[in-house]
Amino acid sequence: MILNYNGIQDRASWESAGVKLPKHDWKAMCAETAENPVWVHFGAGNIFRIFIAGIQQRLLDQGDAKAGIIAVETFDNEVIEKIYRPHDSMTLAVSLLSDGGIDKSVVASIAKGVVVGDADGWDELKAIFKKPSLQMLSFTITEKGYALRDMQGALTPVAKADIETGPFHPRHAMGVVAALLLERFNAGRTPIAVVSMDNCSHNGEKLRAGVTEIAREWQARGFVSPGFVRWLEDEAQVSFPWSMIDKITPRPAEAVEKQLEALGIEDMAPIVTAKHTYIAPFVNAEAPQYLVIEDRFPNGRPALEKSGVYMTDRDTVNMTERMKVTTCLNPLHTALAVYGCLLGYEKICDEMKDQELVKLIRRIGYVEGLPVVTDPGILSPKAFIDEVVEKRFPNPFMPDTPQRIACDTSQKIPIRFGETIKSYMADPERDPATLTAIPLAIAGWLRYLLGVDDDGEAMPVSPDPMLKTLQDALDGIKLGDADSVGDKLAPILANANLFGVDLRAAGLDGKIKVMFGKLIAGKGAVRRTLKAYLDQ
Repeated sequence: MILNYNGIQDRASWESAGVKLPKHDWKAMCAETAENPVWVHFGAGNIFRIFIAGIQQRLLDQGDAKAGIIAVETFDNEVIEKIYRPHDSMTLAVSLLSDGGIDKSVVASIAKGVVVGDADGWDELKAIFKKPSLQMLSFTITEKGYALRDMQGALTPVAKADIETGPFHPRHAMGVVAALLLERFNAGRTPIAVVSMDNCSHNGEKLRAGVTEIAREWQARGFVSPGFVRWLEDEAQVSFPWSMIDKITPRPAEAVEKQLEALGIEDMAPIVTAKHTYIAPFVNAEAPQYLVIEDRFPNGRPALEKSGVYMTDRDTVNMTERMKVTTCLNPLHTALAVYGCLLGYEKICDEMKDQELVKLIRRIGYVEGLPVVTDPGILSPKAFIDEVVEKRFPNPFMPDTPQRIACDTSQKIPIRFGETIKSYMADPERDPATLTAIPLAIAGWLRYLLGVDDDGEAMPVSPDPMLKTLQDALDGIKLGDADSVGDKLAPILANANLFGVDLRAAGLDGKIKVMFGKLIAGKGAVRRTLKAYLDQ
């Protein structure tokens, strides 16, 4: 069994292996997409292939769509060359169920993959963007893909080059999009929706800011007209809807690869590209998934609501995203990540067998978070936490690691913990000083930054843009030596930008210092401290 159009014609073999096959006519879908493209997606990676493309697959199978999606890769050409093209842009989607089973299906809603760096690919994209039928662009390029500037506020070399050379051969994703929208403007100004589906706050705002900054800089240099910039900034013509997405999609697992090969499905081995993308013909992910999109599409849109997408207004999108990242999922993930590393865990699911860690995240979510949660109305916050704690995190077949989740924690702390603290400060009937699990998570993160586990052994610390700065500030603190702390924590805890809130004003800086002191008391102190605080 080979994953491509010819291969899936042997339907009996695939279905006997428990693989669901597309119900739509793949060749007709490709022809319709070429003639009347509706949807272009930037970012050809795993969450797109199993989730976003899966949305359109259902619409095609139900007869609610005729065209598929055109996938565009701006970062790693090998993804298209080595994964998309050999398999006719099809994906073997594998949902990892908490009972140990796996659901398998072939996703065949991607008409083709296009590489921006190819001359032919660029010409093809320009032609696509001139088509009035095109209704939406979507993106899963990660939050970093929208940034034009570095941590110091200076333009990155790629963004600077795009600005200075104009819309002719851009390389930054924001430059590429701006240049393609210019083609659309010049071809008749047909409206379009530009939709970020990346997992970051106010994603539509970030996307709009990146594209419009490039366009304004081009106008200042005479590359584009003021009329193009006005059209681009008019959301009745070019909208930038916000969205909230949630689905854990780890890298391809060797165990899944072996299961598929045992069924007789060939050529499933992952590859690692020159740009360190780890990708395979299959994608494994958890089954739960959520996508909430602001319904603002000036040229119409696919019937996304018929495929499980929540279509709503911007405020509801914002509340749903806030519910997830400040209360119901992300704070729990971060707490598990830092303490999981300290306690020697290598899988999130294994941490969910640890009594203290389960107590910690349940207290963060149910006891401290839910009383001030933002309720979006379309999803129940409590039911969301229930699913996270009882099904998603404990899933033993999800190969996710605390080390991966611990990446870039300094960028996540203000939202994941700071927002709840601020909610307590804003409520005259609540006292943030009564919080225990959230300050314990913050203290645990600072303890994690020392790079020493609970056995006193050196451990790796995940990448973080603030890592060197923070580790320099903590330099000299030693396990088992309370006096070595001195006043080293004070400037860190006083940094309102780092935590999103003034911890001194919240009355939490002293509590965190005490917790940190207990966490470094010696070998086994992390475990003892968790027990001491969570048994109260």
